[in-house]
Amino acid sequence: MYIIDISYTASLDDIDAILGDHQKWLDIQYSAGRFLASGRQEPRTGGIIIAVDQPRDEIEGLAATDPFAQRGLARHRIIEFHPSRMLPAHAWIDA
Repeated sequence: MYIIDISYTASLDDIDAILGDHQKWLDIQYSAGRFLASGRQEPRTGGIIIAVDQPRDEIEGLAATDPFAQRGLARHRIIEFHPSRMLPAHAWIDA
């Protein structure tokens, strides 16, 4: 699995101007089964995406297609991790 740590490098006004494009990009990735969860950081300095296990080069290529990255508004740091424990999906979805 991967964590994609997004750090804004531009003003929130610039981020908000293309937030809709970013959200459409997220929708595509969720529909394709690539992402498990995503959301903004607090304070609002970026976001986090949890991605399913896939080749790292695919994750890197995918991150490069994020409108934030394409417009130079954010940095994407990719962290690979191997979960040793997880809550069953139904347990947190139903909560």
